[in-house]
Amino acid sequence: MILTGLTAALAAATVAGLALGSVPIPPSHVLDILTGRAEPSPFRTIVLDVRLPRVILGATVGAGLAVIGTVLQALVRNPLADPFLLGVSSGASVGAVSAIVLGGVFGLGAALSTAVTVPAASFAGALISLALVYALARSGGGGFATGRLILAGVAVSYILSALTSLILVTADSADQLKEVLYWTLGGLGGARWDMLALPCAVLTAGTLLLVALARPLDLLLVGEEGATVLGLDTARFRAAVFVLASLLTGVLVAYSGAIGFVGLLVPHAARMLVGAAHRPLLPVAALLGAVFLVVADLAARTVAAPQDIPVGVLTALTGGPFFLWLLRGSHRHEGVAA
Repeated sequence: MILTGLTAALAAATVAGLALGSVPIPPSHVLDILTGRAEPSPFRTIVLDVRLPRVILGATVGAGLAVIGTVLQALVRNPLADPFLLGVSSGASVGAVSAIVLGGVFGLGAALSTAVTVPAASFAGALISLALVYALARSGGGGFATGRLILAGVAVSYILSALTSLILVTADSADQLKEVLYWTLGGLGGARWDMLALPCAVLTAGTLLLVALARPLDLLLVGEEGATVLGLDTARFRAAVFVLASLLTGVLVAYSGAIGFVGLLVPHAARMLVGAAHRPLLPVAALLGAVFLVVADLAARTVAAPQDIPVGVLTALTGGPFFLWLLRGSHRHEGVAA
């Protein structure tokens, strides 16, 4: 019932995303366009060539970030973990903007840069930043401390943001400057049909693989020692899933920029619906994340129309207070434990 309800919500959000904007289109006409019953018109071009790729990319990125956040919170056993707060998105952004600038320096074509170099560099940046945060957050006994994890993520994010700013300052052309600003703010305005295949394929394969790994993810919830006693090689499993999470983050950030707090907010809402078991949790988180980002992007397009606000700004405004609330609850819990 929950999956059916979320699927219906995603369909409704999709129709709203196609109908609303600086040029409003009646929902009935949108449905006629999608079913091929509408005659060629400017509305048809707006729906099929401008808004539909953007909605699909938003749903893909939202679902992916929610799945990654759910998995990272299980891997590090910390409710505050998400790709943005742990520096993974910042690392992916550094890789992406470096590829953009170097691609311009060495004369790589735009098509090659979009299809190959930017996603590859984004994945490398995400993997390196996550490995660095992982190393810094490990306590002397090999476990994780909440305070060290958050501090390490924030520190790495600041360093990578400074590096992105340096790249921004040294960009040679106005076009490069515009592209770099896009990665730093996070947005879906550049969505096109020819850039949807890779993120959709990676999201589908990665989510299916993670659902297949639901039992080991559940074992991590009982603790490091308990999971080891039950037969899980926690170090090897964490390393493998970290690489997978970095791949997903790198590909998504390569096409959307660094959109924060989706991976923090959505997993908690999904757990309220279906509990902590990962086999039902991951599909619910994916659908909920897709709905959340499609609606957030719709708000970004309409709240100050015709101006298009980067969706990363709205997700930060939403996620920031929620993060502070979680952090306060975490400190209270630690105080009681002490």
